[in-house]
Amino acid sequence: MCGTCGCSGGGEGGGGTRIAVPHTHPHGGETITLEQRVLAKNEDLAAGNRAWLAEQSIVAVNLMSSPGAGKTTLLERTIRDFAGRRPVSVIEGDQETTLDADRIKRAGSTVVQVNTGAGCHLDAEMMRDALTTLTPPTGSLVLVENVGNLVCPALFDLGERSRVVIISVTEGTDKPLKYPYMFAAADLVIVNKIDLLPYVDFDVARCEEYARSVNPGLTMLALSATTGEGMRSWYDWVAERY
Repeated sequence: MCGTCGCSGGGEGGGGTRIAVPHTHPHGGETITLEQRVLAKNEDLAAGNRAWLAEQSIVAVNLMSSPGAGKTTLLERTIRDFAGRRPVSVIEGDQETTLDADRIKRAGSTVVQVNTGAGCHLDAEMMRDALTTLTPPTGSLVLVENVGNLVCPALFDLGERSRVVIISVTEGTDKPLKYPYMFAAADLVIVNKIDLLPYVDFDVARCEEYARSVNPGLTMLALSATTGEGMRSWYDWVAERY
């Protein structure tokens, strides 16, 4: 259950349990109480995921963005460039289809698809079940492509080491102000598709200013997953997590 949009918390294929919550309630308290219970359960499961990942020396990174920001393209290039250097596994979250998982597989990575149905985010239970299926090797990197959404994924801890928000220059410069919780929860913000800057009205410096106004401690990187420009800074950031 997502308290922001009222969607179900579990997803088909992810092993979660759907919890239908009414959008309105005559007494106003039941929805909030249920939300707190669901989030508390999620926190417990996330702690278990985090402990297991630490025991296996596995670094898990949660990638979040609006649809079309370039998460899958970033993953494809990362997988190919990491080939022979460090094992990379992917947990792919979408409401339906295996289209992105098929792309990841062709890039050379093991991948588990999680289809959330009506759900708009991954949660810790889905993460646990996906890790069980994925069985990533000790010392590896697990990249989680969350469902495209700049609201709900920020609310659900998966047990990951770090959170990355990806925005593209085809989106608005003011995204950090419109979706402050997502950017406040991020460890890293990637501004993607900088090869398109000559053709769009996007101010990278102003976007960084807005992002730091809600999260002064975050790291900002600008790159193009399509051309490869700036990708070295992303790889260096990942290497620092080990």
